[in-house]
Amino acid sequence: MARGLPSTTAQLRVLQQSFEQKLLQGEVAAGGFRWTFRWHFDRGELVVEPSLGRALIQDALLRFLVRSDHQLEPGGDYLFTVRASF
Repeated sequence: MARGLPSTTAQLRVLQQSFEQKLLQGEVAAGGFRWTFRWHFDRGELVVEPSLGRALIQDALLRFLVRSDHQLEPGGDYLFTVRASF
């Protein structure tokens, strides 16, 4: 990442995964915010709750999930970088 760009480390925990339902559920936290998410990987649909601060995380979380969902496991903790400061 280039110097000078703002960034925040997000922490993601996978709570449930169902290949039958094509669904990954978990929690993500960054910059003092905490959200739950549901990733319907068969149709690329991401639901993030609550709405407070959702705009800060949704795009970065979606990129991370698209890139990494096949490697994520229930109970696993993961880190990724959000190119924003919050």
